[in-house]
Amino acid sequence: MPAEKKENIEYDEELDTRGLFCPEPLFEVRNFAETLDIGQCFKVLADDPAAEEDLTRWAKKTDTELVEFVKDGDDLIFYFKKRK
Repeated sequence: MPAEKKENIEYDEELDTRGLFCPEPLFEVRNFAETLDIGQCFKVLADDPAAEEDLTRWAKKTDTELVEFVKDGDDLIFYFKKRK
């Protein structure tokens, strides 16, 4: 079950993938994460229901920390931290 919406999560960059559908959000996040430095936190907005599973699996596979995941209506909000 996703956490309640939090307003105080600090992040360095934001990527909005709303309006894109599988597999595009995953491709966008993967390419975006490659441009970031280790330790940077980033926020991803999505509205594709498949993004919840896809991005959670991607984070585990790439050892990217999923700091927080929130559902806000149709929006899926992810906060990630790049570890390597």
